[in-house]
Amino acid sequence: MSRIGKKPVEIPKGVQVKLDQNRLSVKGVKGELNLDIHSNLKASVVDNKITLENASSTRESKAIFGLMRSIVANMVAGVTQGYERKLKIEGVGYKAELKDRKLFLSVGFFRPVEIPVPNEITLKVETPQIVSVSGIDKQLVGNLAATIRKTKPAEPYNGKGIFYIDEKVRRKAGKSGK
Repeated sequence: MSRIGKKPVEIPKGVQVKLDQNRLSVKGVKGELNLDIHSNLKASVVDNKITLENASSTRESKAIFGLMRSIVANMVAGVTQGYERKLKIEGVGYKAELKDRKLFLSVGFFRPVEIPVPNEITLKVETPQIVSVSGIDKQLVGNLAATIRKTKPAEPYNGKGIFYIDEKVRRKAGKSGK
């Protein structure tokens, strides 16, 4: 059994939780998220707490037990506080530009790289070198931030590329460095 899965998820004030069979709906200040609970798990809402239980003791239900609890906790946190990832673009001539729900990255390729932005995500280009990705769904925010970073990952020799603000790029000496 998962230790994480056994912990109940606290429901803060201002958050409404509905449970219809295996469909969980969490509504808060920032928005609303929905989740289909796995068929091998049972969810219940009692005394401002969401608890999950294993309906069967199969290997699959044991494996998904802690994951589902973490997803539910992330949903509650997302509708109250939201999530944000900041990316930094480092390099001569490298920049980001936002036009019509599309992010254009000039990162050393022949043409700017075009990345469409989903409607659930708020994207801000604070400076041409700093991009902020925010939203209520942790998975969507992380996925879009990873897609942006994947276009030109930070390289260790010159320190150029796209990396998270809190990420440390381990620099390497070049061919002649010892």
